[in-house]
Amino acid sequence: MPDTTKQESGRGLWYGAAAYGIWGLFPLFWPLLEPGAADDILANRMVWSLVAVMLLLVAQRHWGWIRPLLRQPRRLAMLAAAAAVISVNWGVYIWAVNAGHVVETSLGYFINPLVTIGFGVLVLKERLRVAQWTAVGIGAAAVAVLTVAYGQLPWIALTLALSFATYGLLKKTVGLSGVESLAAESAFMFPFALAYLVYLEVSGHGTFGHTVAGSYGWGHSGLLMLSGVITAIPLLCFGAAAVRVPLTVLGLLQYLAPVFQFLIGVTVFHESMPTARWAGFALVWVALALLTWDALRRVRADRAERAAAAVPQPVPAPAATR
Repeated sequence: MPDTTKQESGRGLWYGAAAYGIWGLFPLFWPLLEPGAADDILANRMVWSLVAVMLLLVAQRHWGWIRPLLRQPRRLAMLAAAAAVISVNWGVYIWAVNAGHVVETSLGYFINPLVTIGFGVLVLKERLRVAQWTAVGIGAAAVAVLTVAYGQLPWIALTLALSFATYGLLKKTVGLSGVESLAAESAFMFPFALAYLVYLEVSGHGTFGHTVAGSYGWGHSGLLMLSGVITAIPLLCFGAAAVRVPLTVLGLLQYLAPVFQFLIGVTVFHESMPTARWAGFALVWVALALLTWDALRRVRADRAERAAAAVPQPVPAPAATR
């Protein structure tokens, strides 16, 4: 492998680690925005995400994709649906983190690959290998165990996993890059978010632009604005990683985010982890280990097939004449 290719792959690995690392550290950020409520934080994140991504597009002078997109109603409808789904995901995630359910949010992103596989079967009619079916079965058993452990369905985790898997399916169909997709989705969300912020301001429940002695000051408004920037930065890192490293590497790096979230929930916020919950999480991790093993085995097999196909076949000797 040439040195330049190795350097690019190394950079891609760091970009990917940065993207998933930042996403994994999000539980440390949202509590800083209190006493803003989850709906207040979500609306601000939507508004300032559009501001941040527009600044990026201005800096890159990257506008050529907009006009063709506006002439495709089907793609626009899918982007609107993606915006609605990711809004649910963001809202539940912010509320759950600030309500002390960080560990359960990590569960949502741990089981997301299993839900994505389920969508592949149900929606895209994909055929699963034995190892994948086994992983899905173990994942279903894990949900059953965790339902008993929590005393109810782990609805936060399931909502996050289902919404993010749906979002991924829509984005796969639309086919836009991370920044372009965020720009379009933020544009759809912006009028509703801005209208809601105006409503919060009029009703006296908004926190942006206000100071309360002994509670929060102007730094709070600055952090609300920063929510747009921290939404955009990991997407940029992810985009830079996606063009430099194989998808299998990104697939492995994706586990960084829920691992960080889980560790933060247990070690920083000291959330309870009874034995039954450990058992449920252990089943999820077994399922993910099986998926990872199967994916790596498939990659090695594909490489071997391509290498065999690339070997020139011997030319048969001409038949002897009598």
